[in-house]
Amino acid sequence: MRSEVSVSWGENATYRFDLEEVQPLTSEAARLWLDEQFVALECEPIRASGKVLTADKVVSVAQGAGQDRFAQPEHREWAMGFARAAAGALAKPVVRVDVTSLTIGY
Repeated sequence: MRSEVSVSWGENATYRFDLEEVQPLTSEAARLWLDEQFVALECEPIRASGKVLTADKVVSVAQGAGQDRFAQPEHREWAMGFARAAAGALAKPVVRVDVTSLTIGY
């Protein structure tokens, strides 16, 4: 199954990752990867209740990593890892992460 993940910081700053050549991570591996990054990047829960949904974790990790980690070629491996984890954790073929509005679209 073909998958694509895009991460956006506005109209002129959208980064697309085509997962045609690589498969998304399994659900379990994706959640583990996101959990590790959430802690490493010192992300904070988005919701006031402190509950962290998988979609919230995807947005928080993208926000914590920052735009440069998606834009710069030297971070391409990390960005592809993020894309594989996002697609695997959310189990959707197309995932759109909008960091500025803190939302996910499918």
